[in-house]
Amino acid sequence: MKYILLHGLGQTASSWEKTVNELQNKADAVCPDLFSLLQGEEINYSNLYQAFCRYCEPFPEPFAVCGLSLGGILALQYGIENPQKVNSMVLIGTQYVMPKKLLKFQNMLFRVMPKRTFMSIGLAKNEVIRLSESMMDLDFRKDLHKIKCPLLLLCGDRDKPNIRASLNLKKRIPDADFAVIEKAGHEVNIDAPKSLGAVLNDFFGS
Repeated sequence: MKYILLHGLGQTASSWEKTVNELQNKADAVCPDLFSLLQGEEINYSNLYQAFCRYCEPFPEPFAVCGLSLGGILALQYGIENPQKVNSMVLIGTQYVMPKKLLKFQNMLFRVMPKRTFMSIGLAKNEVIRLSESMMDLDFRKDLHKIKCPLLLLCGDRDKPNIRASLNLKKRIPDADFAVIEKAGHEVNIDAPKSLGAVLNDFFGS
């Protein structure tokens, strides 16, 4: 079974490297560079999601999907719209209703940051801002009942805003599991790859 690992905004596919090395079935793990999937299309959430759907088409079904932050949002929507294709799902630091005030504040910070700050993720400054703006109205509350696969909600112990969101999501999907990764912030795959790998091995192997 394939395991598709989706990075967050501000990360690249290589952000999963240390976590993948901890996986028992690491040969089956794939980590797409999300923004490369767009192949020159305009940077916005809708185009990114459609590009991810196309990426998934060749994989034998069902497969597992694990996403962090932006990657988690893509995984969540895919699981809602394609329940027959997803064997299991892990959402790390993932919001299911976009916090508009937080996104607006984040974009204010992006606007004053130097352009070179964004070079490492393969996007221009204005593209990051446009992507963030295109996500403002995302709200999956009415469709959460369509999630049929085993679901694990994870957060770093220092990622307080997303811990709250994950606990609220668990209330809406009572069968979901929830766990906190110690000594980690929002980027759990970077902060605690060994701990994350152990949790994923346990969940995917169960």
